[in-house]
Formats: sequence, structure tokens, C-alpha cells
Amino acid sequence: MEFGIFGVGDLTRDPVDGTRVSEHERIKAITRIAEHAEQAGFDVFAIGEHHNPPFVNGSVTTLLAHIAARTSRITLSSATTLITTNDPVKIAEDYAMLQHLADGRVDLMLGRGNTAEVYPWFGQDVRLGIPLAVENYALLRRLWDEEQVDWEGRFRAPLAGFTSVPRPLDGVPPLVWHGSIRSPQIAEQAARHGDGFFVNNLFMTTEYFAQFVDLYRERWEHHGHGPADRAIVGAGAALYVRPNSQDAFREYEPYYNAHPVLSSSGPLAEAARTTGALVGSPDQVIERTLSFREHFGPYRRQLFGVDMGGLPERVTHELIDLAGREVLPVLRRETAIDTTMTRST
Repeated sequence: MEFGIFGVGDLTRDPVDGTRVSEHERIKAITRIAEHAEQAGFDVFAIGEHHNPPFVNGSVTTLLAHIAARTSRITLSSATTLITTNDPVKIAEDYAMLQHLADGRVDLMLGRGNTAEVYPWFGQDVRLGIPLAVENYALLRRLWDEEQVDWEGRFRAPLAGFTSVPRPLDGVPPLVWHGSIRSPQIAEQAARHGDGFFVNNLFMTTEYFAQFVDLYRERWEHHGHGPADRAIVGAGAALYVRPNSQDAFREYEPYYNAHPVLSSSGPLAEAARTTGALVGSPDQVIERTLSFREHFGPYRRQLFGVDMGGLPERVTHELIDLAGREVLPVLRRETAIDTTMTRST
């Protein structure tokens, strides 16, 4: 099982002391966090694409290419790339280029986006989000799988004898994850293509997201990719870990309460029981993380959000250190035991 850090690149005022860093400093901080994640033993660093305030990361591949040059082992991924408002040709080119620059350490997570106003900025209609996602991804697959593509669809200009360059590294495209919060059509799309399916596991309960994982697994097997328990599932979470539980809840609560989306899950204590809000001591975080397997089954990737909502960069690095030292070793050991037992039965 893989463990990673993911972020959304928000530039938010600290609700405790009222400070807010510059765009320049925030972008540099994201790079430092990615480097630290590798040093602390995490397997993946992922950053989401946004085109509106309060976010700074409109150009994810540029940022990931810079991080690739400063790291050597960690897998780099988007979290997410907007399949609805980006041209599939540009996605194919950008992520193949990133593959080459990072020597293959690249995944691609696709999503429809959660900001309706982005669609008209890129000449699209939010009401057509699902058809856009389905058609654009079908074209992206062909651009990577075929040397020359003849194509005509609903949402972009036709292609005749088109070759996307550079070609995927060694002929193998990046691993694709389809991210979803509420759309069974996206679970079906991921299953049909044999791709990964990533559930945010925040903002709603873990039980809510489990229904989409179940659907994805069922359809994965239906499409002939293998047993349902071998489907490629990933899950998100927010992480705030301290040596003792009282400090974790006391420190994190103002950041949680000030976050307009996270706080929609109710009081922090309730969110920590029912969602992917992992708050507490290392033992509590480990126990809650391991409990996700009861809802999602054996899954491949767990990502932790550690720098949202104006949290000071200093604290983010403290979280990464403590998690790398006391949480990851236990999670790896326990999930390895679980995997061994599953394969032997």
C-alpha cells in the first residue's frame, strides 16, 4: 500500500493569527512540502489543479516538473487535473513530457472540478460535465495508445492523422486515477478502462463514499479486469497528528471550523468519527486509517492532506515528521500483514 501527501494549493489567511503568505511564498512552500514528504518516507505527492482564488496552482505540470527535479523517488501526481475544461491533446502532451522529465514517476488523477464558474472561463457548460469527462477521456486514451489518431467528437475540433508528442515513456502512459465525490458515471468509466478510482473521503461520511467504491469494484470485475478485490482504489483524508490527542483537537479546531468545506461535516469530533478527518495521537490516526479498509476493502493508495486552510508551513512540516516517524511504519506493517493474509486465503 502507498501513502502520500496531497494538497489543493489554497492561499488562505491563518484563522488563528490572521497572517497570509504571498503567492510566491506559497508556491515555494508547496515545493518544500513535497521534498520533505519524500525525505520522511512518503510514497506519493499530489497537487490539485485550480484556476480561481484562493488557489495558486493553475499550472500543475509546471509545478510537478520543478518538484521532479528536486526529488528522486517519490511518485508525483495531480489531484486533480480537470478533464472537462482542459484539452485532452494538451493533457496527453503535458503528462507525457512530465513522465520523461521525472523518469516515469508520474500519475494522473482526473476530475470534473468543484467550481462551476471555471467551465465558462474555458468555453464549456457545467451542465455537460459528465459528457465532457467521458468524451475527453476517450480521446486522451487514444492519443496515448495510438501513434496516429483520426477523431471527431462533440466538444473539440476534429483530428486527422494526429500524433501526440512526446510519446509516453517506454510506450506506457501514466497510471490514471478517476477522482469522484458524487458521480457513479465516473466510477463506471474508471472500471471500464481498468483505471484507478479515488474517493476524496472528506466532506461526507466514509460510508457515503463506500457505495461508489463498491460500484467501481463490481464494474471492474464485470469488465474483465480481474477479481473485485484487486481493483485499484485510493482514498483521501485530512491529517492532523500530535503526540497527544488533546493537543491535536485543540490546535486543529480553529482551522477546521474556519474551513468552509471541511467544516460542513459537522463538529470536529463528529467528523473525526465519521469522515476522513484524521485528528489525534499517532495511535488514534493509525486506528482510524486502518478502519477505512472495512468500508473500501483492500485499497492501494492513501493520501493525507496536511496543509489546507491557512495552516502554518512550520506545522505542516511537524505533521509530516511525526507521521513519517510514528504512523507510516505501523500502517505499512499492518497493511502488509493484511495483504499477505488476503493472498493466502
